[in-house]
Amino acid sequence: MYIGSDNYASDTTFKPTDSSETAVLNSNQPDTLVTFEQIGARLRFKRGQMIYADGDMADSWYRVVLGTVRICNLLRDGRRHIAQFSFPGDCFGLSAFATRAGSAEAIDEVVVTRYSKRDADSLIDENPRLARELYNQTLCELANTQWRTLLLGRMYASERVASFLIEVFNRRDARHTLDLPMTRYDIADYLGLTLETVCRELTALKRDGVIASSGGRSKRIELRNQDALKTLCEGVR
Repeated sequence: MYIGSDNYASDTTFKPTDSSETAVLNSNQPDTLVTFEQIGARLRFKRGQMIYADGDMADSWYRVVLGTVRICNLLRDGRRHIAQFSFPGDCFGLSAFATRAGSAEAIDEVVVTRYSKRDADSLIDENPRLARELYNQTLCELANTQWRTLLLGRMYASERVASFLIEVFNRRDARHTLDLPMTRYDIADYLGLTLETVCRELTALKRDGVIASSGGRSKRIELRNQDALKTLCEGVR
């Protein structure tokens, strides 16, 4: 069920159902972000469900509690561009405009906290530390945007795929093994490559012993040679 302009699910009474959910909800978050919980509504979305659509009113923003969210834009010719993957702890949906310039979709089972922009603004006025925290997050997002500009504009396909794997391993705080929640098609639309190119580059990394997976379509990636992957990211040939 959807309610309101953001098409968000009505599960505002969500309670943790297993130990993994409880661990995330009780994770060590900055005090400034914990303060926002008093105005947040926790919502659950199923795989593939839309959190908000292009053109919706941008009167709220979100923080991922569980699962992975993709932020998408559709080009005029029908091609899809994935601008961002949001993992647990990430915020998304912050906008300086009145309406959404893209859509947000649940890649897997997702739980988010939704914050009303009006309520958040009032809370920030009462607590300047919140403004500092959001400012720091904005700077991090700007740095990520600059890196992606370099990635999409100057890197070869092999470098893009290697950079993506390093990025996801770092953001998920994984050392050796990681289950990728997104599909190869998602990765292609994120990196500005074709599906065939992504599959070919992943196969090459597996053949060279840099990564391993249990099968051609397996989402579980084992990182076997991190130095080689970092070398590819640096464009060393």
